[in-house]
Amino acid sequence: MNQTPPSTADAARPFKLARFLSWGSLVLIMATSILMSVILANSARETLLAKQREFALLLAENLNHQIYQRYTVPTLMAFGRIELQRDEQYHQLDKVISETIHGQHVMELRIYDLDGIVSYSTDPEQAGDEDLASDAVKQAAKVLVHNFEIVTNVSPWRAMIHFDLDPASVVMRTVYPLKTERSLYPGGPSGQPMGILEFSQDITDDYRAAINFQWLIIAISFTSSFFLFLLLLLFIRKADTMNRQRMQRTQKLERELLQAEKLASMGRVVAGIAHEIRNPLGIIQSSAEMLLKKARAEDSPRVTLLQVMFDEIRRLSQTVNDFLDYARPKKPRREDVDLALLLDQACTFLEHEFNGKSVTLAKDYPADLHVKGDKDLLYRALYNIMVNAMQAMDGGGTLTIQGRAEGGGARLRFIDTGPGFGQEVVARLADPFFTTKDNGTGLGLAIVANILTSHGAGLDFANAPDGGAQVTITFPADEETPHAE
Repeated sequence: MNQTPPSTADAARPFKLARFLSWGSLVLIMATSILMSVILANSARETLLAKQREFALLLAENLNHQIYQRYTVPTLMAFGRIELQRDEQYHQLDKVISETIHGQHVMELRIYDLDGIVSYSTDPEQAGDEDLASDAVKQAAKVLVHNFEIVTNVSPWRAMIHFDLDPASVVMRTVYPLKTERSLYPGGPSGQPMGILEFSQDITDDYRAAINFQWLIIAISFTSSFFLFLLLLLFIRKADTMNRQRMQRTQKLERELLQAEKLASMGRVVAGIAHEIRNPLGIIQSSAEMLLKKARAEDSPRVTLLQVMFDEIRRLSQTVNDFLDYARPKKPRREDVDLALLLDQACTFLEHEFNGKSVTLAKDYPADLHVKGDKDLLYRALYNIMVNAMQAMDGGGTLTIQGRAEGGGARLRFIDTGPGFGQEVVARLADPFFTTKDNGTGLGLAIVANILTSHGAGLDFANAPDGGAQVTITFPADEETPHAE
């Protein structure tokens, strides 16, 4: 008895079902991956904002400490009372605050008295204003508790499609009651209110980083889902030549489990790298610094251990910042900058390290040496050059800093008495990731070169005629300085 063989269509029917299932799996996986990526990214954004609030609180506590220790107590001892209407008292408070918030992305800072009147502001014209106190400031004056507010002109969904958010698009506003750390007179109470501190920080860059992370997760989800689909389709085609219906079910399950595990692992690694290094490290550094200061004040035996911990944290933070600064250079401002003042500030800051390494400093520049540029960026460039020169003179020596106005611009020259530059490395000193140090990142001079290039300045490395290294910076005249793109 003859048996009719199954038709081609009948034989292909199971594989059509398998193809349908593969497409269905692709849609399901992509939908699930997108949903999970959105949830994960939103959670990461909330974590970022929480870390920013913690950092802002640490900054507020540090400001409270610095204002009390360096301004309130000395002023009361010297004058008997605080009168910010007096120029010398106002300028001293301004100096303490400026030094404390330097590099903290603080856009605006005000101190109100308990009646809501502006006692101090980074904008001096606001001093005495009675109409600037927000509801948060008034509430803090009543109950003496801090609070935070996120001010943004873009919604989270709109921010996802704007890849170039303007500065100050996302701002964190912190309100913090200033209190005395101890009694201002014998037998008196501590923790008395001194005023209400309010400051705003631009967190647009960090917020943009969270949005970029969200896009990264979505892209990874789409890519992984697409490749998973290709693997499933290839498996189905191979099954056409063998009894692959059973094999298809087994291998499909194995591949799905493997890919799911890969996606989960990848998400954890990316989340850890993006959000568990920079922001927590900044908080750890600030906390370690406060603990170190407290230990020194108390003459604690843990000072040495805390100092080692703080130095290592600062070194790691600098390494992370070097990579980020080189990858995303800051656009320089164009303002009048006194190079002599920047050099004096750097010399003062490094004086202790110079003395510790037996390095003598010789200054040869006029009191006023002005160029157009970004004060903060130029300070960092000059500071890095001086640190490199100091490190090169391991056994001590002399660092000579020369400065002259020249052709409408300025020329600076740093000459040390170290071993100088080897001829084989001079041309590569400003190359990224090139270093002659055992523990260097190779980004210090590369960042210096980027900063000076953005100012239209020239950077030259050479050996001094009498030995040692010589670094020359040439700033062009104002009209020749290009705008950074």
